[in-house]
Amino acid sequence: MSTVAVTDETFDAEVRNSDVPVVVDFWAEWCGPCKQIGPALEELAAEYGDKIKIAKVDVDSNPNSAAAMGVRGIPALFIFKDGQVVSNRAGAAPKAALQSWIEESI
Repeated sequence: MSTVAVTDETFDAEVRNSDVPVVVDFWAEWCGPCKQIGPALEELAAEYGDKIKIAKVDVDSNPNSAAAMGVRGIPALFIFKDGQVVSNRAGAAPKAALQSWIEESI
């Protein structure tokens, strides 16, 4: 499975109502650190397959979801399980660190 683009309109359906844990990446095209972690998130999405969903929310196009989550800086990552936030982190990190954080949270 690859990452899923999520909008303000699809946030609840794709994230809060998902039957698998969801990693949400709040990002923007102009954000350097966001671009750094993008390939790692794509790889993790492929590796985890159907066990988790990795969703990407472009904060420029979808400001309501970011505001609702209290996102003040990007990249901002949240893990949802059963519709609730179970963990979050900000800033870029290497793939191994992201994978470790995901494993601890799900």
